[in-house]
Amino acid sequence: MTSPIRTPRLVLRDHVRDDWEAIHRITSDPAVSRFMNWGPNTPEDTTRFLDAVLASAAEVPRHDHNWAVALAADGRLVGNCVLRVHDPAQETAFIGYALDRAVWGHGFGTEVAVGLLDFGFAVLGLRRIVASCDARNLASARVLEKAGLRHEGRLLQERFQKGEWRDTLLFAILRDEWRGHSPPDATRREAAG
Repeated sequence: MTSPIRTPRLVLRDHVRDDWEAIHRITSDPAVSRFMNWGPNTPEDTTRFLDAVLASAAEVPRHDHNWAVALAADGRLVGNCVLRVHDPAQETAFIGYALDRAVWGHGFGTEVAVGLLDFGFAVLGLRRIVASCDARNLASARVLEKAGLRHEGRLLQERFQKGEWRDTLLFAILRDEWRGHSPPDATRREAAG
């Protein structure tokens, strides 16, 4: 189990079984899953997801840091995020997130991404962190750029999903770039409490 990551307005914490209802509300929303390679989730999909997340949290060493995103003010679960270590020997990981559309447009995505980058570089000692998004998901692309990731390319018709071929945008940041990056104060990670 990982100590929670605290940002100015959020807590990124390990999932618990009681998160099922909130996770399902978010992942079954067609607007949330529109650009994702999953969803909208059925109840069975959500149960499988939560079972997998809880199992991966117990692995040693842990490669999937899949966390609930909760509001610091009231503890309400508003999303999910992941930092997945692809190859420990290469010191690389992938980050991703999905947030309740009720909190879109308030900078929470950037805050989550910065928290994940801080954890990956400062705690895990990673060398490179990557992310991707559907090329039509301009809001997610902006989140990644605001968090300090650089656009590295576009994969044309990279995957067939939900009945159509989709392009994928690739983003990445190196540890040395992260050290020099200074996102807005509102997104800086605070020390875990």
